[in-house]
Amino acid sequence: MSEKWDNRFLELAKHISGWSKDPSTKVGCVVVGGDREIRSTGFNGFPRGISDDMDRLTDREKKYPLICHAEENAIMHAARIGVSLKGSTAYVTWPPCSRCARSLIQAGIVEIVYPETNGIPERWQDDFNTSNGMLNEAGIQVRTV
Repeated sequence: MSEKWDNRFLELAKHISGWSKDPSTKVGCVVVGGDREIRSTGFNGFPRGISDDMDRLTDREKKYPLICHAEENAIMHAARIGVSLKGSTAYVTWPPCSRCARSLIQAGIVEIVYPETNGIPERWQDDFNTSNGMLNEAGIQVRTV
């Protein structure tokens, strides 16, 4: 895809990330098919029907077991409405963690695009290294824009 389209889909992912109620990290994902059609979107948040009050969102011990990452939400939304993501590209506002890398690989995503980052927080560095290793081994193309 051209740089123009990469930027458009990353801007859309950034816009969608703003829908997250998470006060510390907002992530958006747009999954796009080969004809530049949007197949699914997602942002990080709690599952449907689970209260996302500030008490839970500001307490990491309460939040982490409940929250769905943007990539997971995009994949689960596609499954919910019967849309295949096989052969698609995922545009994400943040590099995928190992949990999301597993899901993206299994969903048939062939490429992941995210913006250049100004450094990964230390607490996530090992996990992102694991994620990058998995994606590389699975033959998923990863690009930064």
